[in-house]
Parts: sequence; structure tokens; C-alpha cells
Amino acid sequence: MKKKIKKGVSVLLDVLASCLMPLIPMLMAASLFKTIAAIIGPDMLGLVDAKDDLYVLLSFVGDAGFYFFPIMIGYTASKRFGCNPILGMFLGAIMLHPTFVALAQGKEAFTVYGIPCHVQNYSSSIIPIMLSVFVFSYVERFFDKHIPKALSAVFSPMLAVAVMLPIMLCVLGPIGSIAGEYISIGLIALGNMGGIMTVFAMMLIAALWEYIVMAGMHWLFITTIFMIIADQGMETVVAPSVLLAAFTVGGMCFGAAMRLRDKEQRALSISYLIAQMIGGVTEPGLYGIGVRYKRPFIGMMAGGLAAGLFAAMVGLKVYNFLPVASFLALLGFIGPEPMNIVFAIIGALLSFAVSAIVTYLLGIDESLTAEKVDS
Repeated sequence: MKKKIKKGVSVLLDVLASCLMPLIPMLMAASLFKTIAAIIGPDMLGLVDAKDDLYVLLSFVGDAGFYFFPIMIGYTASKRFGCNPILGMFLGAIMLHPTFVALAQGKEAFTVYGIPCHVQNYSSSIIPIMLSVFVFSYVERFFDKHIPKALSAVFSPMLAVAVMLPIMLCVLGPIGSIAGEYISIGLIALGNMGGIMTVFAMMLIAALWEYIVMAGMHWLFITTIFMIIADQGMETVVAPSVLLAAFTVGGMCFGAAMRLRDKEQRALSISYLIAQMIGGVTEPGLYGIGVRYKRPFIGMMAGGLAAGLFAAMVGLKVYNFLPVASFLALLGFIGPEPMNIVFAIIGALLSFAVSAIVTYLLGIDESLTAEKVDS
């Protein structure tokens, strides 16, 4: 059983790598735009204000690299699963169409062929489109096989997409959202129980947070945090764990950089670290280090466990939740208790250090290069 689970996890990471590694150059470009915007913007140097054309330009160019994930992964996943890449992009575009996004934002009721649809915003998500393209590869082959050649070019793409609409929008897409809803409720309930259960919940959230982000479930947690802070003026379980978890990615990248022998890969690791610490972008590190080399994910989770345990022990509180993954996230800990921000800084350093040390000690398998993943 253990071997099967290990093999399953390895296969999943290989699929993620083959779909995400081609996007690394785009992710780095986008993260640098966001990093420059963060540096010159009102939150740091203040060289430009939030309404300045340059700041707006850098911000939306940087955001574009992540917002349109479903379309880009629609292409790379199609190449991986052997179906039409343009149709894979088309499926991603359907998920991001302004009409569908507006339905999600308005929380309006919607049906697909009369089937109730759990409408949500799929921007920046990964798993929904990957699952959809995987199923689509079989649906497309079915129609290509059973429709006469003379008619296949005209009707096969339309029929395949038509079949995929309820599967994608009513089943595969909402899986992450529905699962995230139950996970969110469960972890918050554990936190509210107090004692060892709260400690366990905070350690679990911090250790698994980046996976929750990768699955597109994080917005449910973020929404819940905002609601609790609006009602109680602070949040003590989810928000501290979430904010400290971001620094595990930077630590993982630093530990990998110290271990990697290849100069180019080491330089990329440092750039991933800068993207997280200043730009608040964790995707390059997650996909360029974690997904590619696999083992560093253990270091990232170790840092999360340590950060969650520390946050629970000192009773960290978040008074103003800033959903960013950079050092600016620490501003949310500033409140009536002066030591709270001091403990938050210590927690961030602990998160970073443990992730870096464990990643370094576990080592990096440098044979897992992008070229090997693509093959």
C-alpha cells in the first residue's frame, strides 16, 4: 500500500511538472513585473502611487501571468495527455469568460443543460483545468474514432466540448471548491476547540497551505479570515498559519540554492526567493523547485509545521489580514500588543530557516531537469 501511495504521489508530481515547467519563463517574467511594482509602489519606496500609469501597467502585466493559468495549462496539459492543444486552451478560456466570472462574483444560480452548477472563479487555478483536459483527452478520442472522417473535422471538436461542459463546470471544476469548503470548515472547527486541537490545526494549515493554493482552494480560507476579522477584530488560527507559511517557500528556495551545483539553477533559485520575499509570488518557487525536484516539498512542509507550532504556542494574532506572500504580510500582525509583531517576525524567520535547513539536508536530485521532465 505504501509503495502504491508513493508511486501515485510521484506520478501526480510528474504530471504537474510536465504541465507547469514550460511556464517557468513566463512565471519569472510576471513575478519580476510584480516585484518591481512592489518596490517602486506606495507600500515600499513610494516612487509612484497606486494610480500612476507605470504602477498600473506593471501590476496588470504581472497579474496576467497568473490570472490566465487555466488557458496556459490547458495548452501544456493537452500536450501531456495527447489531445488538441488549442481545444485545451479553449476549455481554459471557457472557465475564464467574463460572463462566467461575473456569475461567480455575483454568486448567481446557473445550470448547464439543466444540471446545477457550483459557479466559481477559476482564475489562477491549476487542478480544475488539468482534470478537465485529462478527461477531455478520452472524450476527444472517442468522437475522433466513431465519427466518419469526412465529418470529424467539423463535428468532433464541437461535440467533444459540448460533452465536456457539464463534466467540467458541474463536476471537475467545483471539486476543489467543495473540498476546500469542507476542509476550511473542519480546520476552523479544530481551531475553535482549543488546546492541542488548535495547535494541530495551525500546524496542519501552515504545512499544507501551499498545496491548498495550488489546488485553488485558498480563496475560501481568505474569505473566512476576512469575515472573522470584520466580526471579532482579529483572527488567531488560520491567518497566522497562512501568513507564516509563505516564508516556507522562500526557505525552500534558499536551501535548494545552497545545495544546487548548477550555476544557472542556483541563480534561478535565488530569483524565486526574491520573487516570494519582495514580490509576494510563490509560484516560481513552488513549480521551479518543489514540483521539479519533489524532495524540497518536505522541507517546505517541515517549515510550515514549525511555524504553525510556534504561532500556536505564542498565541499570534492577525489584526489586518493582507493576502500577500511577501514580507509585507507581517504588517497584518501590528496591533495593540507590541510583542505580537515581534513574535510574528520570529515566526517568519523560523519558518524560513527550518524549510531551508531541511531542504539542504535532504539534498537535491539534479538529474530531475526540465529536459527530463519534458521527455
